[in-house]
Amino acid sequence: MKRRRLGRTGLVVSEICLGTMTFGNQADEPASRKIMDRAYEAGVDFVDVAEVYPVPPDAKYVGRSEEILGRWMADKPRDSLFIATKVAGPGAGWFLAPVRHRKGSLDRHHILRAVEASLTRLQTDYIDLYQTHWPDRGVPIDETLEALTRLIEEGKIRYAGSSNETAYGLTKSLWSSEVKGLARYETIQNNFSLLNRRFEDELAEVCRREHISLLAYSPIAGGVLSGKYLDGARPKGARFSMYSEGTPRSQAMTRRFVNERTLEATARFQRLAAGAGMAVATLAVAWTLIHDFVGSTIIGATSVQQLDETLAAADVTLSEDVIKECHKVTKEILYPLG
Repeated sequence: MKRRRLGRTGLVVSEICLGTMTFGNQADEPASRKIMDRAYEAGVDFVDVAEVYPVPPDAKYVGRSEEILGRWMADKPRDSLFIATKVAGPGAGWFLAPVRHRKGSLDRHHILRAVEASLTRLQTDYIDLYQTHWPDRGVPIDETLEALTRLIEEGKIRYAGSSNETAYGLTKSLWSSEVKGLARYETIQNNFSLLNRRFEDELAEVCRREHISLLAYSPIAGGVLSGKYLDGARPKGARFSMYSEGTPRSQAMTRRFVNERTLEATARFQRLAAGAGMAVATLAVAWTLIHDFVGSTIIGATSVQQLDETLAAADVTLSEDVIKECHKVTKEILYPLG
């Protein structure tokens, strides 16, 4: 397992990070522990979670992913793991609405309370990377960064990161950090895959110039790039099978990821992967890792079998021909006017 440095931090982590969004819902605790054991054995030392996981949540399970991770890591040397979690911003409201009536906020009060709850659930006294889950334009960025700075000074977190951020929001935060002498976002966790290359438009340039690492999430596009939605299939228990029967917003998300163009592209990627002797999910994860602005790619799973296909990307070097063919599919199907 290769390792990469995150931003300008002292964190050198596995280039594949284990995501835990399914733990406590789609994967029960025994299954979650098997997944974590397998990843740990393969050299994955970087684990990403959030206070609002699992997704989709219900009243019984909110915060349970952190609890499951905390119990699992209790018998591991703490310094053998790099733990990243997130404080929910206002974007949490869309899927937390059935569970609790408040939306998250990145004000000082909420951040300081949220980190204590996460530390308790994780059974640890510090978090390696604490991330803002969604931007909160209603709270001055200085207030958010001041709270994160305080947590660093108190030793409760080591570094701060952002998630689901825009080029404007990230640049604005960096300006505040420099001018006010506040904690700096060293990472950004955004959606990035063969089916969603929007990060390359502007954010990639910000990351390169400011030495910020992307933690790429949904490298197989929520499971679409596994091929399981081809030919009209809607596997029981799969994310977009559930989302398609959920709220109007989750249904809209399903249509964005599972549509005629994404399925046509996935079929092409599947044939390309087969010709290269690998699963299409392996190809998808390996493709994210060729980018210089990627610090680690986050993979998720509901079973060890699913995990193995994405873990295999750690041992793959894509040929120039395969990379060119990936770009060709993007140009011809996904972004024909780009």
